[in-house]
Amino acid sequence: MSIPRQLPTLRRTLTLVACAAAIGACHRTPSTTTARPLLLSPANAEFTRPAPPLSRLRFETTKGVFVLELHRDWGPLGADRLYNLARLGYFTDTRFHRVRTAYIAQWGLHGDSAVNAAWKGRYLRDDPPRSRNTRGTFAFSYEGPGREHTRNTQIYVNLADNPRNDAEPFTVLGTVVEGMSVLDSLYSGYGEDSGSGVRQGKQGPLERGGNAYMDREFPKLDRILRVTISRP
Repeated sequence: MSIPRQLPTLRRTLTLVACAAAIGACHRTPSTTTARPLLLSPANAEFTRPAPPLSRLRFETTKGVFVLELHRDWGPLGADRLYNLARLGYFTDTRFHRVRTAYIAQWGLHGDSAVNAAWKGRYLRDDPPRSRNTRGTFAFSYEGPGREHTRNTQIYVNLADNPRNDAEPFTVLGTVVEGMSVLDSLYSGYGEDSGSGVRQGKQGPLERGGNAYMDREFPKLDRILRVTISRP
């Protein structure tokens, strides 16, 4: 076999060795196409696989890279859901649909309307509240006071200290450990108009229309390109 034909295999091998040497494990989420059958089956046991005690979720976006450090002991139910959504490709090619400067950045609506329909109402039971919304912390959103056990697929990151939210029973699951400036730079010009939060009742068109609708109506929204998972 000629050397040029060997190079792709050699590059793949070296990449795997580098991942293993650097972190002991390396996981890149599946593509949207390969992940779709599983994403249409939220009852699949793959979505309840326990997360590691500590993991890092590396989000590659149109503005750069940021990394979430996920602590399972801070909220096991939420951590398992977030870890598996990231691991199985749910966030690939999705949009930051709610960004408010010096407040929060939020995502978790899928680009495929069929996937959104499959996950509609697939709520998590609540973990004990850990609601100290300091800059760089993240948690699942929920449907509001008095609506227990309504966490689903949407995550928010605090872009500033937000003590006004501490009275609500959010469960902070970790912190941003890299790329906070990337989150600060996400396009925020649409504010609450591009879907808003889960409790405002404006997300129906985004759920039903997916990426096609969001890209047509809100073309400046930044995107998540892919997610890689590792252990510190």
